[in-house]
Amino acid sequence: MLRLLTAGESHGPALVAILEGLPAGLAVDHDEINKDLERRRMGHGRGARMTIEQDQVQIISGIRHGKTMGSPVTLMIENRDHRNWKGIMDPDSPSAGKEVRRPRPGHADLAGGMKYNHQDFRNVLERSSARETAARVAAGAICRKFLGLFDIKIYSQVVSIGGVTSLTRGQTLTPELHQLAEASTVRCPDDRASNQMIAAIDLARAEGESLGGSFEVGADNVPPGLGSYVQGDRRLDSRLAAALMSIPAIKAVEIGEGIEASQKLGSSVHDQIYYSADDGLYRRQNKAGGIEGGVSNGEQVVVRAYMKPIPTLYQPLTSVNTYSWQEEKADIERSDVCAVPAASVVGEAVISLVLANEMLIKLGGDSVDEVVTNYQNYEGYLKKVWKWKKTLY
Repeated sequence: MLRLLTAGESHGPALVAILEGLPAGLAVDHDEINKDLERRRMGHGRGARMTIEQDQVQIISGIRHGKTMGSPVTLMIENRDHRNWKGIMDPDSPSAGKEVRRPRPGHADLAGGMKYNHQDFRNVLERSSARETAARVAAGAICRKFLGLFDIKIYSQVVSIGGVTSLTRGQTLTPELHQLAEASTVRCPDDRASNQMIAAIDLARAEGESLGGSFEVGADNVPPGLGSYVQGDRRLDSRLAAALMSIPAIKAVEIGEGIEASQKLGSSVHDQIYYSADDGLYRRQNKAGGIEGGVSNGEQVVVRAYMKPIPTLYQPLTSVNTYSWQEEKADIERSDVCAVPAASVVGEAVISLVLANEMLIKLGGDSVDEVVTNYQNYEGYLKKVWKWKKTLY
């Protein structure tokens, strides 16, 4: 139903996102998109590039007088740093230097060069750069707006950086916890852990190192019935996992307490089902992360993603110069020390994209009014037959 394409290089003129499949009549606000772009740009551990870029979205198509028209929405984000790279990134002139010949271990440089037969690895890193995720955050902000029509809320928090883990890991994500995360420069609501994370990032910076970590994304009021068990590629958890794994440097994903659950007996893992006249069907825990058999079950959808340390090190690792075939230190590109806080914002965006798509698959409709009417019918069925109640914190 929803299709997203992004284009653009890290130091090219701009990033572009084309989002097709949104229903007509959805109110879209420039400022809300820019707010999410700003959230992605910030965070302790970010590099000098983020002091250059301001990331303001330009709407090129698909929106008129503040509402979607049903046609593809095109968003553009200017790369302000392009002015310093015009000669190097010129699409017509011969090479102007800044070639990359010593691929960085852990980056796409070497593998991408071998795949596309690039001798200059800049042709790889310019597109494989996480700069591309700004376009996805812009598109995700519109999908978040769509989800808001159904009171679906998206929250996130950073739960670990390096060896520091927050005490809030695994807690139910609420608006209050989310706001505490927003107030932290590492997006961690636990003050003690937040301070330790900042210190760890500062130490890594001083040593020319980088740090990874993990973050959680929660989605409230996701109705039962999104996704399907009938085919593997239609399972909601597989689509969410794929979306998170598409974020650069993410190396592992779990749904709910997937890793911890693998070490326990089934009786302590599976979320037992209860009923009361006041609450209808309910659970006392949510180890499954709101998904059973590839289908949302009405509980909060909870996913966790694990990010490796960024592969650009200012004390570079050993590589090979592919001109001379001699072992040398890897090339250095301007980079972050830690981007886990920014990745959590990207995580919100890609989860919003998946859930918006699943809502459209479930409900259908070419206009917002039609989709909302279909949702009200489905919600009425859920309340009548299954006694489903939203969880509004």
